[in-house]
Amino acid sequence: MKDVYLHDIPLSEAWERLERALADAGLAGPLGAERIPLDENALGRVLAEPVWARISSPHYHAAAMDGFALRADDTAGATPSSPVTLPLGERAQYIDTGDPLPHWANAVVPIEDTEPLDSSGNPDSNRRRPEAIRLRAALPPWKHVRAMGEDMVASELVLASGHALRAVDLGASAASGNTSVVVAPRPRVAIIPSGTELKPVGEPVGAGEIIEFNSIMLAAQVRDWGGFPERKPIVPDDFEQLTAAVAEAAGESDLVLLLSGSSAGSEDFSAAVVERLGRLLVHGIAVRPGHPVILGMLNDGQGSQAVPVIGVPGYPVSAALTGEIFVEGLLRRWVGLPGRSKTTLSAEITRKVTSPLGDDDYVRVAVGVVGERTLAAPISRGAGVISSLVRADGIVIIPAGEQGLPAGAPVEVALYSEPEAIRRTILAVGSHDMVLDLLSQHLANHDRRLASANVGSMGGLIALKREEAHLAGAHLLDPAGGEYNLPYVRKYLPGQKTAVLGFVGREQGLMVAAGNPRQIGGFQDLAREDVRFVNRQRGAGTRLLLDYEIERQGIPPENIQGYGYEEYTHLNVAAAVASGRVDAGLGIPAAARALGLDFVPLAQERYDLIIPFAHFESKLIAPLLAVLEDDDFRKAVERLPGYDSSPMGKLIAIVE
Repeated sequence: MKDVYLHDIPLSEAWERLERALADAGLAGPLGAERIPLDENALGRVLAEPVWARISSPHYHAAAMDGFALRADDTAGATPSSPVTLPLGERAQYIDTGDPLPHWANAVVPIEDTEPLDSSGNPDSNRRRPEAIRLRAALPPWKHVRAMGEDMVASELVLASGHALRAVDLGASAASGNTSVVVAPRPRVAIIPSGTELKPVGEPVGAGEIIEFNSIMLAAQVRDWGGFPERKPIVPDDFEQLTAAVAEAAGESDLVLLLSGSSAGSEDFSAAVVERLGRLLVHGIAVRPGHPVILGMLNDGQGSQAVPVIGVPGYPVSAALTGEIFVEGLLRRWVGLPGRSKTTLSAEITRKVTSPLGDDDYVRVAVGVVGERTLAAPISRGAGVISSLVRADGIVIIPAGEQGLPAGAPVEVALYSEPEAIRRTILAVGSHDMVLDLLSQHLANHDRRLASANVGSMGGLIALKREEAHLAGAHLLDPAGGEYNLPYVRKYLPGQKTAVLGFVGREQGLMVAAGNPRQIGGFQDLAREDVRFVNRQRGAGTRLLLDYEIERQGIPPENIQGYGYEEYTHLNVAAAVASGRVDAGLGIPAAARALGLDFVPLAQERYDLIIPFAHFESKLIAPLLAVLEDDDFRKAVERLPGYDSSPMGKLIAIVE
């Protein structure tokens, strides 16, 4: 019923096949036109026909000021020393802003530029209904008058077709006498999630079950790109049920998105369903992440292959990228818009990136400006790491044929974030700590963003040495003297004036399963044959603490089952324990509590912020220093288990 394996083709060839099929089906351009009322619901819709002015705007000569309508010739010769007096009646008439001019008038003098007179030629207190007015300056014709058609003239083009309507466009269309507009229909997009393991949002999930959220994400993308999404119920991994669901959707939709089941596993039926109901164009594209994409054409129920279908990979990053590459482009052409070009900026990649040789590699990056350099820091690359989509400022595309990028390589970043937001970004590289998430939230109230990369304490100092970050979080214990961070700052940042700022004191200990079924009580228990351990990566402060303690207690690393198994954050260590993959991992109590684990306290440590002095005194960092003095922030930290906020904001040392 299905091919054994995918056959990847270049992205350009995949688009060519789809475009040929669309052209054959008459779907290469807008899907038609519909007339809708001119109200707020028209916002964002794309004009299928131009908007012409039905009346002029204004459609009469109108006063632009409160004042007196008059003939400009009657004011000739008026000067401060030789004023002109005009009686009210056929030579001057009071008029409010927006009122039509009398047929005999061609100018308006503002009321504040007149002297009201009574019948005896004396000043009159009734400025709007005097007997006469005195002028001390002449006016040219049409002064302070909005002439008929000044804005728009009847039959004039107001808006061209292919224009996405903005709020001001709605106003202009109404002002020119229109009550409706002709727009491209919103393409109807059916979104069908498939997979026996999927559960709707809100239902409890157990082992082997997954919350189905890709349809929510793709529906929002579709709506943002001008389509009308309809999320269908989850279909289990059953060929006949899936075929029936897709056939029904094809009969009522312009596009079908079939989520999951696009790979080559035993329960991946999407390609076979497309072949049953129409024509399979593509099964596999040389793009990472996202290569098991399906493109095809479905029968519309009336004998024509006229409904495109896209098989979307199940991993969320791949799904989102498939939407950006194919769905957005397809919807925009159907509503009459050109392809969207993202804002780009030039940057330097902060670390080496390896890429598959035959694929276009889409690398998500966080972007910030450090000194005079714009830096792009790669973030988690797994196709299932949806948090990387949230934290990404943009995408760097490494073309097929290149095996990656060296650190420092120039790149072009297609931005998700606004350039102004990037200039407000503080790049923090170093040790992971949950308080950084709190700090990020509080900084948002001070017009700052915190973008953090978890590379360990040592990696943070190296990033500062390379001038690739504004600050680093560190908790590096010096085994020789028992001091935190200062010896390492002196070693790795020699000659660089650096502030070591207190952040938090925190507990470190062993995270174990609820109830501590292995009865793990300390470092010595890690050498037991029945205990599986997960370590932190080399250069992490937690790793240094472990090595210090096991050396002090005479425990050889090779006696610890899992010493070489590494994770990069406290939460990832906690997840390894919570999943049952391991029995224990060294970390912080806040991470243990977050995943319902028990915690065995073993040590107290100091976690500092290491900030080069050039940034320490900058306007960019100033709000961060203010947050560290904020009582609300300190109280929020104290509510987390195992934290002490007393070191927060204290200048521990300036190292030069």
